[in-house]
Amino acid sequence: MGVPTSWAARFRLRQYVKASLWIVPLIGLVVGVLLAELALAVDNADWQPSGWHYSATTASDVLSAIVGAMVALLGFVVTIGVLVVQQATGTLSPRYMRLWYRDRLQKAVLATFTGTFAFAFSLLRNVETDSVPDFGVTLAGLAVAVSLVLLLVYLNRFTHSLRPVAVAELVTRMGEAVFARGVRAIRNAAPGAEPLVPSDGPVTRLRTGRGGAIQAFDVAGLVAEAARHDCVFVVTRLIGDYVPPGTVLIEVHGGTSQPDPDRVEGLVALGSERTIEQDPAFALRVLVDIAIRALSPAVNDPTTAVQVINCIESFLHTVGSTRLPGRYVLADRDARARLVLPGRDWENFVQLAVCEIREYGSASVQICRRLHAMLEGLLDTLPASQHAAVRAEIGLLRESVDREFTDPARRALASRPDHQGIGGRYPA
Repeated sequence: MGVPTSWAARFRLRQYVKASLWIVPLIGLVVGVLLAELALAVDNADWQPSGWHYSATTASDVLSAIVGAMVALLGFVVTIGVLVVQQATGTLSPRYMRLWYRDRLQKAVLATFTGTFAFAFSLLRNVETDSVPDFGVTLAGLAVAVSLVLLLVYLNRFTHSLRPVAVAELVTRMGEAVFARGVRAIRNAAPGAEPLVPSDGPVTRLRTGRGGAIQAFDVAGLVAEAARHDCVFVVTRLIGDYVPPGTVLIEVHGGTSQPDPDRVEGLVALGSERTIEQDPAFALRVLVDIAIRALSPAVNDPTTAVQVINCIESFLHTVGSTRLPGRYVLADRDARARLVLPGRDWENFVQLAVCEIREYGSASVQICRRLHAMLEGLLDTLPASQHAAVRAEIGLLRESVDREFTDPARRALASRPDHQGIGGRYPA
């Protein structure tokens, strides 16, 4: 297999490494072997205290027990991983698995176990009647202690963080971080005005050779490539969109030379599904999935959905406080427009956050009241330019309540905003 050369290939490789559960443990395995060789070299110096000396039988028994224990603990962690997969796909969202695979603590635990296993096994084969790796046996005991502490931290973490509300908080933080990075990246972009893009001259349409969901753009690479050919790239699809093979992905406006389609396509990463790297809406998609899972008849847990709405409200306040033109024109160093990217505007985020929860939770008094309070809160804190989309969702929510609750008393109850859904008090 050749070494990946395009930006898109390198991006996919980075995504594979981040989601992989075997690469870091494999590194731990190699490090364990190397540390064992280092420990054997230190043993030859014969400097350790007298209390660190072991008989051959004791050393062999201890190292054998460590090898067996590490194999058993690896199996235990794998079992927990299977339970997490079942939990995520059953009550959370399958999309959350793309984020869970990246957990650094889990990889650190696996790497520690495999490293301790390799370390103990490498020492075990060097135990002889007249030669015992005393320093290495002591380090193996310390490695077991570290492994046990990490295992306890791991268990504590996942017994608490597998709750839907904990997952929702984690996803919200990730989404807000990705959004903040995106805002910083486009802060110096030129306004999305049509005159910045040539309206006359030749237009070349570059089509994708392979299909997939748009995962990321190499913005700097696209700007540089457009400047090289003195043209403007206009991206026709939004990040997160699925594009079948042969789709027009980029329009080339003007130019003194023709860009290489393969080179340009190599600056756009396509994959089997969306990723959060440049797509904060993916985090919102996961939050909505968790909420509507809780609202399904099989689960019937509107309180969990209300807790997720709390996180959605926090995310919307972050997004709504930023101007989102929906279209970004990026310039080169000479301030000439080179790249036009479509983006989500405020209305897109609000619809994604509210639409499905409103439809699936329309029969729940708690959900209707909590959604109403969230939308009223957005009107209270966000600038007037964002109010139209929020008022539209309030109107749709009222229509849904009127349609679902035919009894006037129940309709009045469901129409009242409540930050807790039921049991709270909305300030006058």
